[in-house]
Amino acid sequence: MTSHLLSDFNLKNLSLKNRLVMAPMTRSRAGAERMPNALMAEYYAQRSGAGLIISEGTTISKQANGWLHTPGIYTPEQTEAWKQVVDAVHAKGTPIFLQLWHTGRASHSSFQENNQLPVAPSAIRIESSEAHTPDGKKPHETPRALETAEVSQVVEDYRQAAANAKQAGFDGVEIHGANGYIIDEFLQSKTNQRSDKYGGSLENRYRFLKEIIESVLTVWDAGRVGVRLSPNGNYNDMGSPDYRETFTYVIEQLNQYGLAYLHVLDGLGFGFHELGEPMTVAELRKIYNGTLIGNCGYDKQSAEKAIAANEADLIAFGRPFISNPDLVERFANNWELNADPETAIWYSFEAEGYTDFPTYQDKVAV
Repeated sequence: MTSHLLSDFNLKNLSLKNRLVMAPMTRSRAGAERMPNALMAEYYAQRSGAGLIISEGTTISKQANGWLHTPGIYTPEQTEAWKQVVDAVHAKGTPIFLQLWHTGRASHSSFQENNQLPVAPSAIRIESSEAHTPDGKKPHETPRALETAEVSQVVEDYRQAAANAKQAGFDGVEIHGANGYIIDEFLQSKTNQRSDKYGGSLENRYRFLKEIIESVLTVWDAGRVGVRLSPNGNYNDMGSPDYRETFTYVIEQLNQYGLAYLHVLDGLGFGFHELGEPMTVAELRKIYNGTLIGNCGYDKQSAEKAIAANEADLIAFGRPFISNPDLVERFANNWELNADPETAIWYSFEAEGYTDFPTYQDKVAV
């Protein structure tokens, strides 16, 4: 039987050998200096059977930091260090995009210069979880609302990070507008209660993302820029009653750019706000005119079904790629997957739970 998932795909003249995307996943191996390294290069190279790799969230500035040992791309040294990762993936014939990340109110003062408060569109605290700080878990703080005049600097940080990604050799960038980080906070009425040009109406709440996209498009061709959204998610205490209206509007606006893709967490495995029916890829297909990536909770069967039905063009896999570096080969041969690892070792900061998972062939050879 023909596999839709394993067929090749032309992504705006970027040739993908299959339709599996390795989803961005925070893995925390960049050390205190947030510097990409040889261990990270090995990890991504191991998983380069994917048609496209999207890097873990990579912070665009010191202000954007909000998670231990995650990589940045805001210094010349970080930019140079990313080249070893890109080269290792390219050596396997796989394109790789960098995900641009600002954690917004999900950060903590312990990550900020001079222990300043994290920034957000409005001074509204995350209630549902705790921040993972250098000193352990702590309650989230009430963030500081960005002044109107400060927003342009954050937009510029995205543009500069996108330029650094180009210098490092990436094939494109993904703007992380999902999961309750700063862009998502601006988009949603729950977290954006501003009264200036960045708040209130749908048009105003979208303005921040619009300015970021248009600044990044001064660096990259549109066909090398993707956007990630999570209309169904409750991660980082998200979920707005007007979510369907909001995300329908935002996605309609994205149609004008001819972007590489729209990457949507349509699955509910990462949490669901339960404020109505979830937005599915089938629904989004009617709204968005370009390449659509489905994500979250897919297995081989459901991915095949979504592509066969033309509901999605590509499917991103996250956690299955953690313990199955050869995920594509396992799908191609109907080989059993490795068991999911204990979540405690996902963030060991070392090779354990990162580069030490066996391929199927390794297990058979033992």
